[in-house]
Parts: sequence; C-alpha cells; structure tokens
Amino acid sequence: MTLFALLFSIVFGIGSLAFGYHLAGFPLFARWIIYCGILWLIAVWQRWRWFAYIGIAFNLLAAALGLWLLNFSPGWMFAGVIGGVLALDLTDFRYLLRFSATDEERRAVEVRHLRRISLLALVGFGLASLAMIVKIQFSFEWALLSAIIAAFAITQLVVWFRRRS
Repeated sequence: MTLFALLFSIVFGIGSLAFGYHLAGFPLFARWIIYCGILWLIAVWQRWRWFAYIGIAFNLLAAALGLWLLNFSPGWMFAGVIGGVLALDLTDFRYLLRFSATDEERRAVEVRHLRRISLLALVGFGLASLAMIVKIQFSFEWALLSAIIAAFAITQLVVWFRRRS
C-alpha cells in the first residue's frame, strides 16, 4: 500500500509540475521535469533512498521558479511540491517499516501514517485551490483534477470505513 502511494505521489507531483510548465508555454522544461520523474521512479525501483532528497530539491526549485519568478498558476506548482513532499516522506517511511516486529503491527502503523499524510495532502490541495481562486486562475483542468482527487478521497474513506466494521 505504501509503495503504491509513493509511486502515485511521484507521478502526481512531477505530472503537476510538468503540466503547469506546459500550460505556461515551456514544453522543453516540462519534458525535463518528466525525465527527472522517470529517474525518480527508477530510483525507487533500485531502492536508492538518497535520490528522494534530490527529487524534492528539484521539485521545490522547479515550483519556486515557476511560482515566484515566472508567475505560473499556483495550483500546479503547489500540487507538484505536495507530491514531492509526500514522496520524500513515504520513502523514509518505507525504510522505517522494515523494523516492525510483526506484519499486523506494520499494517497498523502503515494505515495510520497514510491516513495522516492523506489528510495533510488534502489540506494542501485545498489551499492550492484557494490560491487559484484568489488569483482568478481556476481552470477546467484544475476542476477536473479536483473532481478526480475528491472521488479518490471518497473511495478511500469508504474502504477504510468498511474495514473498520
């Protein structure tokens, strides 16, 4: 479950940054962002924990460049950073899970951690949406992404509540 969340957060973060750069008319930068994402996914496959720090630094720099210097849409830049921060957290968390005593303990810790970071990601996504509304840059693409994330969040809540009962 953590591996899926890790891969999803990398793809979500890199995809958001690349899409934001592409919308602003920088397809070459978008392509390089995607190459970095592919390299990050390979690093997860090779279990190179150290690459997560390079990945988050790249995400932060790309988002800062786009947001503050080039005045891109804040939603895509914030979403890129949220995905990068989640990927860094989940990389370290996967390493720490190796030291769990039993599978049941590991599963319980994993579920609690994923719930907490899911809540933080939703709050961050809400703030990014608010920033887009304030700057009057709320677009159809962002509305579509918001709908997909809302459907994913509701589905996840239903699954969690069914498992509890």
